[in-house]
Amino acid sequence: MELTFGQFQALMLAAGYEEVIERVWAPNTRLEEHAHPFEANGIVVSGIVDLQIEGEPTRRLNPGDTYHVFAGIRHAEVYGEHGATVWAARKNQIPSAAENKNN
Repeated sequence: MELTFGQFQALMLAAGYEEVIERVWAPNTRLEEHAHPFEANGIVVSGIVDLQIEGEPTRRLNPGDTYHVFAGIRHAEVYGEHGATVWAARKNQIPSAAENKNN
């Protein structure tokens, strides 16, 4: 059975994720090493993604492969020659320094 975006979204929201999005990446897009202020859990829907998470070897993700990156963990992404579509769920955003001052 293939998963639909609606099914993925329902599963992720039920698991406590606050936002579920579809990202369509252009061919050969390269995101240099960076970190997000949120935890990301996703699945590759089409195309190929090379994902390098801090301290781990690069993983080649194909359609149907999943990934999980915790907030604040450095990682880099390279999208294949045909681009890629990824469904991603986000949660537990880390407050910014400005938000911490106000609390």
